[in-house]
Amino acid sequence: MRHRNIVLIAISLLCTFGLSGCDKPGSAEQAGKNIDEAASETGKKVDETIDKYESKVSEQGAESAQVWADTEVTTKVKAGLLGEPGLKSLQISVDTVGGVVTLTGKADSQANSDKAGAIALAIDGVEHVVNQLTLTATQ
Repeated sequence: MRHRNIVLIAISLLCTFGLSGCDKPGSAEQAGKNIDEAASETGKKVDETIDKYESKVSEQGAESAQVWADTEVTTKVKAGLLGEPGLKSLQISVDTVGGVVTLTGKADSQANSDKAGAIALAIDGVEHVVNQLTLTATQ
């Protein structure tokens, strides 16, 4: 019985101390402020993370769009070269990066090398042509 009384007294004291802590002026307000500050800080971090993510996605989208544009330019230049009777039999490689077309391979004359460069430059989306065609000796 005595043990039971001690337990009841201990529980009563704990409840009293616990309740007295709640009676302190401002403790609930301070706890609320702390929660609000933590929520605000978390919100800021989430916003920063979303902004970084959106920026990365936007950058990747722009890079993908440029790759597609360069692929389209390369295809159009190759089609233009194949459509030209004096050039279609030549082995000319076309590479496009950022609207700059690089022609490599061999041309059988300076005139055909110049013609290949002019055809490439006339394609929509071509900013500049780097003509690295080498001349082959004619027989």
